[in-house]
Amino acid sequence: MVDENLLKDIEFVVELDRMKTILRQTSIIGEERREDDAQHSWHISIMAMILSEYSNKKIDVFKTIKMLLIHDLVELHAGDTFCFDKEANKGKREREEEAIESISKSLSNGKGVEIKTLWTEFEDMDTDEAIFAASMDRLQPMLNNYNNEGGTWKKFNISKKDIYKRIEPVKYSSDKLWDFAKFMIEDAHKKGLITKE
Repeated sequence: MVDENLLKDIEFVVELDRMKTILRQTSIIGEERREDDAQHSWHISIMAMILSEYSNKKIDVFKTIKMLLIHDLVELHAGDTFCFDKEANKGKREREEEAIESISKSLSNGKGVEIKTLWTEFEDMDTDEAIFAASMDRLQPMLNNYNNEGGTWKKFNISKKDIYKRIEPVKYSSDKLWDFAKFMIEDAHKKGLITKE
């Protein structure tokens, strides 16, 4: 007989496959195809591993990567909300809190509690790990947009001011990455990839 807890966890693992079907607005570099949540989560997790040495503070990289791997799990239930869509973002936190509650109950032996705790820490951005994780989450689409001739910035006519606001966690996590982010924004604006002041 198969262990009930194992069955519960396997059901969750099978559901995770749907992360590959949740499309984001950001396109893969050099392609028109939009990335999915699974690709995004993998990419930013590797970024944290590679770029953690640039963090202003010493961080627990493993914990940061766990946050990045689970931060978009809520989209299994709540769907993806485009970060620059002000209307769609109304009530986003409430929708996602309901989703993480449901997800946390679907796992056995406290695993759901850990996922919910990590997700809440990521969202609240009140630890060095959460701020660095948020920085990776914000920096990755920025790299894609910059390397895709403006990408969603151009497509949705996003202002330079809104891009700076979105990328702000980088300012608090890494001086070097912040300098690089500012360079990208200003260079993109100069090249006409960001059209709205």
